[in-house]
Amino acid sequence: MTEPLHTFPDWMSFYDQMPIDKMPWYHAELDSDLAEALQAAKLSGKKGLDLGTGPGTQAIELARQGYQMTGSDLSASAVRQAAELADKACVSAEWVADDVLASQLQGPFDFIFDRGCFHVLPPNTRTQYVDTVADLLDPEGTLFLKCFSRLQPSEVGPYRFSPEQVRDIFSSRFELVSIKETVYQGQLAELPKALFSVLKRK
Repeated sequence: MTEPLHTFPDWMSFYDQMPIDKMPWYHAELDSDLAEALQAAKLSGKKGLDLGTGPGTQAIELARQGYQMTGSDLSASAVRQAAELADKACVSAEWVADDVLASQLQGPFDFIFDRGCFHVLPPNTRTQYVDTVADLLDPEGTLFLKCFSRLQPSEVGPYRFSPEQVRDIFSSRFELVSIKETVYQGQLAELPKALFSVLKRK
């Protein structure tokens, strides 16, 4: 069955046109899903990548907790605004404008958090995404993936996924440790339904 065609903003200009704290997905605190998963994971290292960092809030909160964070985003404007937000918070992190499908990032990272990059990528790039993320991780590394759930009504916005789809898409390079239904914390009156997955590199 063919997936519905989704359209997305021009991310390069989107962050030039709207203040980051006005965006629907802006959430100043660390996502509760990630906080719980990090506590349970007992990571051997603390070097992390916030992939598709957007407003940068998750990377900032992780850096505040002592993680050595890099935040990357396709939009140079997003990276600039995230860096400014980090400076105001007196938090140190590295900020890089980077396209995950042609990434220039240098790993390895102990963990990667993707809060909204994967689910806006075209379906024909998903295998490339999986390989890139796996290569950026330490051999014992963990991917924390948050994406829209197939339980989210309508087809407007990001692609939707079932737990089975997540397992299948990542199975070549990752073991699915856990997956749960959750929501996207943010500024919408009705929070979008999401999946939060913990995946270990094979």
